[in-house]
Formats: sequence, C-alpha cells, structure tokens
Amino acid sequence: MILGKHVSIAGGLEKAFKRAADIGCNSMQIFVKNPRGWKMRVVDNTEIARFKRARKKYKLKPVIVHAAYLINLASPKDELWEKSISALKSEYKRCDRLGAEYLIFHPGSHTGSGLKNGIKRIVQALNIVLAEVENETMILLENTAGAGTSIGQKFSVLQEIIEQVDQSARLGVCIDTCHAFAACYNLSKKQGLENLISDFDKLIGLDKLKVIHLNDSHFECCTNKDQHAHLGQGKIGVDAFQNLINHAQLKAKTFILETPQFEKQKEDDDIILLKQLRED
Repeated sequence: MILGKHVSIAGGLEKAFKRAADIGCNSMQIFVKNPRGWKMRVVDNTEIARFKRARKKYKLKPVIVHAAYLINLASPKDELWEKSISALKSEYKRCDRLGAEYLIFHPGSHTGSGLKNGIKRIVQALNIVLAEVENETMILLENTAGAGTSIGQKFSVLQEIIEQVDQSARLGVCIDTCHAFAACYNLSKKQGLENLISDFDKLIGLDKLKVIHLNDSHFECCTNKDQHAHLGQGKIGVDAFQNLINHAQLKAKTFILETPQFEKQKEDDDIILLKQLRED
C-alpha cells in the first residue's frame, strides 16, 4: 500500500522525510512554502541537494506537494487571478527542482461571477502555467466540498476543466474523501463508494485519479461543510475506509492522510489503523 501523510517542513524541506518515515509512511505530502501567504522564500541548490539526499535515504515515493490556499485561478478579479497564476508557476517550478511527482491545488472560487466564467478562468490560467513551465510534475485538481462559490464539487466540472486545457495529459485528479462526502457521496455506505467510483470512471477515467486524501468528516453527508476528522472519529466511519483502501479499483492508488497531527505521540494512530485494515 502506498501510504503517506501531510507532514511539516519546519527546519527545512528535507526534514519532512524523517517525519513521514518515523510514523511508517512510504509516501508524503508537504507544502513548499507558507500555505496562507504569498511570499515564497528562496530555496538554494544546497537545500535542494539535501532534499534529494534525504529522499534517497528514506525512499519515499511519490512526493506530493499541496499548493498554497490563497491561489484562486477562478477569480474574476484580474489582480488576484494574475497573482494566483504567478504563485502556481513558482510552486510548479519548485516541484520540478525537488523532483516531486504531483502538485495538488484547489480549482478556486468564482466569487459570484458564475460557474461558467469560473471554469473559463481556470482553463485560461492552466493553459498559461503549462505553456510557460515545462517539467515532469503532474498538476492535480482536487475536488471540493461545495461550500459557497467554490468550483470542483462535481466530477463533471473537473472533467470540463481537464478537457478544455490544451495540455490535458499533464493534469490529473486528487479525490478528498471528506470533500466527496460533504458534497454528495455517502461514503459511509458501500453503495456510496461504488457510486463515486462509477461516476468518476465514466466522467474522467480512473487512470486520471492519482491521489486519494483519506479524511473522515466532522459533518454529515451532503452538508457542504469541510472539516477533517481522524479516521473512525467522524461521520464516514472506519468500515468505509476499510472498503476504500481494499477496493480492487482503488487499492493501487496513492493514499495520503490530512488528518490532524497526534500531539506528543511518536506514532500516528491513523497510519496504524490503515495498516491494520489493509487486507493484503
């Protein structure tokens, strides 16, 4: 099973590898900058070299980067839209330098301009980013919980974005279980998982699904509320995650936890639970 968790980069990007390995991960997700700010500190070649040495030592793969939360490629405001494009390009270039396999971002919010206009802005922005930055890292669109004017609640919308982007082969998808549950898929039931898989495969194709964020939900299904909970401590429940990670069509995917950190613990209870639930 390819299993990781979002871990801290405090003290240097390379420190993340030990943090992930120490809790039993063979993959990991990180930020490469402050996710709630625009500024991006300079990372010199020496730090890049340390990162690559640590990766070779701990043998974690894939390495996944989550883009900053402020990025909004759907914004109707030109200043924010252009700033978001610049920020995503910078993170994309850093992913290339680090050798990260995937860069995940939230599609954005149209903030009242309408879904159609929001999709158009996202497509235009991705075309700019992909045309100006050439590298091997794949950009993944993450589904959303559907709150407010956010874009990406429906797989059909993600499909529409991907199909309209010129270099669509460089795009994939990350499914967040908490978001999917909050949006419309009752993953606490086996049929809910089957519906999700069927819809995704029909609309986008499971080959485009590269990463699954494993998060339980503090809120009920279809509330459009996004708050992650530890596995089995939310409304989705342990049985659902056992079904998901062992599902024949999903078990080879990369699973990443974004659940809260267990303070003052050397081990991660969610990682331990998932390994116990894995049937092979």
